[in-house]
Amino acid sequence: MKIRNSLKSLRTRHRDNQIVRRKGRVYIINKTQKRYKARQG
Repeated sequence: MKIRNSLKSLRTRHRDNQIVRRKGRVYIINKTQKRYKARQG
């Protein structure tokens, strides 16, 4: 999982990326390509 300051550019890299908020943190999840997981930190 990558930890980035800004997730907006990461979200556009694949069409299945979704932004999810969990426990006060912002994540990008991708069900089809698991390598696109990221967390904002």
